[in-house]
Amino acid sequence: MAGGLAAWAVARVTAADRLRRTENQAVPLLAFTPQVAAAAPWAALGLRLTGRRGPAATAAVAAAALGLVVRPRGIPKPQPAASGPVLRVLTANLYFGRADAEVLVARVRQADADVLFVQELTEEAITRLKDAGLDELLPYTELELRGGSGGSGIYARFPLGEGPPVPPIRMAQPTALLQLPGGEAVELICVHPVPPAPARYGSSEWWREELAVLPPPGRLPRVLAGDFNSTLDHAAFRDVLHLGYADAAEQTGTALTPTWGIPGRGAVLTLDHVLVDRSCAVLACSVHAVPGSDHRAVSAELQLPGR
Repeated sequence: MAGGLAAWAVARVTAADRLRRTENQAVPLLAFTPQVAAAAPWAALGLRLTGRRGPAATAAVAAAALGLVVRPRGIPKPQPAASGPVLRVLTANLYFGRADAEVLVARVRQADADVLFVQELTEEAITRLKDAGLDELLPYTELELRGGSGGSGIYARFPLGEGPPVPPIRMAQPTALLQLPGGEAVELICVHPVPPAPARYGSSEWWREELAVLPPPGRLPRVLAGDFNSTLDHAAFRDVLHLGYADAAEQTGTALTPTWGIPGRGAVLTLDHVLVDRSCAVLACSVHAVPGSDHRAVSAELQLPGR
């Protein structure tokens, strides 16, 4: 037990998921680092109570290392000074288009969202969202269908123009330029790389390559939102943040709230994110259940830097 915890801590701290030979196993496993970090202190205590002092000490060191990695996600961070308009965004994976359209549109209405990012969008889902009144709330769209789980889309309250160029990947990743009434513009990217499934050889490599196509921030404020199939414990996802982005949940101290799991059995992993360039302030971030989907929706309230 102590050896396993120590190996996990070393793998996370040294970013062992970068190793090509082991990434198919390491990437899915490291997604569960918050659960291991929560269990590690109890394991150390149990070993100590049974008289195994050496293993207990090893487990305690591993618990401390994992705690240093995970605990800051529950602490709100100072935000940059921002004087621009407030932008409210929502992202949701529709699970092959099966998510409850009425509930999702009600969430858009309740959050007074200006932008909705959707993944796994299907033609049937587009129809059900329209019937639920989404087009009345967010009439401007940039939609891309690819069949099955490959479709994605952006719905917006304000006009959309051509977004930043992003190299194509296996799933649709539409982009758009949101034109706000005051004259400001915001770049939008709907993100959905393939999942790094351990049973599918090569999927971790594809996932890593698809995250790497995301561009760094540009001249205009930018929002990346969607199902990244990644957590903060993945080196490839942290590489995206290091380009100059901030995770809205991490900024507000809510990054330990999971967003994905088995339908009807609760969420276990934080795979869905809203990222903003670091000139924007994150005012709020929250997670909401969407019946019919294996993902929860993520809502964020952002303040743009101003002119």
